[in-house]
Amino acid sequence: MKIKDIYRRALSLGMELDPRGQDEVREDLKRAKKEFDELKEKKGKWFDAERLSNPYSDTRILYGDPEREAKRALVGIDMESQELLLADRLRENGRPIDLVISHHPEGRAMAALYEVMGMQAGLLLKYGVPIHVAEDLMEERIREVERKLLPVNHMRAVDCARLLDMPFMCIHTPADNAVANYLQKLFDEKKPAYVSDVLEILSGIPEYRAGTGEAAGPKVVVGSEKRRAGGIFVDMTGGTGGSKKIYEGLSTAGIGTIVGMHISEDHRKEAEKNHINVVIAGHISSDNIGMNLVLDSIIEGVEVLECSGFRRIQGNQR
Repeated sequence: MKIKDIYRRALSLGMELDPRGQDEVREDLKRAKKEFDELKEKKGKWFDAERLSNPYSDTRILYGDPEREAKRALVGIDMESQELLLADRLRENGRPIDLVISHHPEGRAMAALYEVMGMQAGLLLKYGVPIHVAEDLMEERIREVERKLLPVNHMRAVDCARLLDMPFMCIHTPADNAVANYLQKLFDEKKPAYVSDVLEILSGIPEYRAGTGEAAGPKVVVGSEKRRAGGIFVDMTGGTGGSKKIYEGLSTAGIGTIVGMHISEDHRKEAEKNHINVVIAGHISSDNIGMNLVLDSIIEGVEVLECSGFRRIQGNQR
């Protein structure tokens, strides 16, 4: 497959599975086009043209000719300079790597991670939080994340890929959309009555079983297994953790349990204050599900080598 085909298929799947719905995704692309058209010529040259067809700032081809063919890809959750050097060593030792795929963003995709967080407002609207409240809460959090990213030396791994001439890409929000969609559908269908039922459902998924064997399985961090689950919200997409002020609105909207990848201590306390159960399914395990679902849909004839916390489990094993 050509690298550009892997990239475009990942974007297409991400948009198809976007929990906000297709209308919101199209609106994002329209707004990007309007912004581009309104920029003066002097500033227009700095506009990220990928935004006209890609609504996810954290998913990009970071280095390499998109027309290059990929027969073998090294795939991992965090792919940085050491993994790129590993790919180069494999290439030297008779296992040529044509493409390195990271789940977590690097390069400009990391620097612009905060841009994708706006989608969380649309997601909160879907679960009953008024849009003016959701946007107000998220604006503060987005600016906070933007400030935290400003000093990051985000081009280190991309520079390494360039010097090694190793094609490099990251697939973040499309994979997060995939796992969020998969789990939300599962809970909506099975309608678990208690938090213990939520854990039982998660334990039936191979990636979470593997996580349990590696001491990183699903865990209740707010509430208890004996409590009723209520409405379930799978909080696993939108760049990174949202505002800690969302829990009151979710509780009022009937959400009794949040199933997430991770949670900060401040967020955990707010969930507890608003009587919401929180189940942390596992960060790397959840990222594995998302990446596996994406690869199931977009990869044809490309051998996948696993590293950096990634375990390839195909759809027929789930």
